[in-house]
Amino acid sequence: MRKQTGAYLFALAAVLCWSTVASAFKLTLRTTAPETMLLWASLFSAAFLFGVRFAVRKPGAPAGRLPSPAELRRSAAAGFLNPFLYYTVLFRAYDLLPAQEAQPLNYTWPIVVVLLSAPMLGQRIRPLGLVAVLVSFAGVIVVSTRGDVLGMRFANGPGALLAVGSSAIWAFYWIRNLQDPRDGAEKLAWGFLFGAAYALLFHLLLGRDPRISSEGLLGSLYIGLFEMGLAFLLWLRALTQSETSAKVSNLVFLSPFLSLFFIRFVVGEKILPSSVIGLAVIVLGIWIQKKA
Repeated sequence: MRKQTGAYLFALAAVLCWSTVASAFKLTLRTTAPETMLLWASLFSAAFLFGVRFAVRKPGAPAGRLPSPAELRRSAAAGFLNPFLYYTVLFRAYDLLPAQEAQPLNYTWPIVVVLLSAPMLGQRIRPLGLVAVLVSFAGVIVVSTRGDVLGMRFANGPGALLAVGSSAIWAFYWIRNLQDPRDGAEKLAWGFLFGAAYALLFHLLLGRDPRISSEGLLGSLYIGLFEMGLAFLLWLRALTQSETSAKVSNLVFLSPFLSLFFIRFVVGEKILPSSVIGLAVIVLGIWIQKKA
């Protein structure tokens, strides 16, 4: 029982981290270009993840073996997807959309996993799974049109496409990650090291100035530590410590609604009814999918 209580605490801590990051994205983007934010956040996250791996090793144990060439190739591919491509698209979506819209649209990734599992894992989509997909994407329409569902006038079409596209990238990364048998923390650390390298190369190719304001640096530090690093480690710990993954996985549903609270009172956005209703419909679809 004490072990399960610890699992709940780790899961709630991860959920709290994820609940604040939409606000952190939006606040940091006020002073920092998306590409610059990605560069610094990736560097901070990679340093944090390797620092944790070094700090938690057993006394007298080596600092850690180097990955094999095959493992490095897997990490290079994973790092391209996440953090590089995923956050490049996601940060641009947040740059174009209010946080209250970008966050629910990005939250559709569990439904995209259902769609991608058929071609990538050979899994058959059950009828209830198709219902879940339709329900969640109805929520996407509500959020994207700000409630003007019949008129189908999208408030910001490119931003909505980027936000939903980021969920597809994350879903693809998530499925590929299942096929890598390595320890989750190890995969994350090496993937983010490669991702930081891609972000630096991309920054140089764009000819951007890597200098950043103090506000942007603090925001990137927060994102790198809490969104890209600590939250994932906490969630991995919760899953490994829990009696079953189902006992903690439902806590994730708290995150998008808590996020709206922070968006309202930290970012200052007036929350539209369409954002709340659309998010509720998206989450309903995800819940149906879990029952499929």
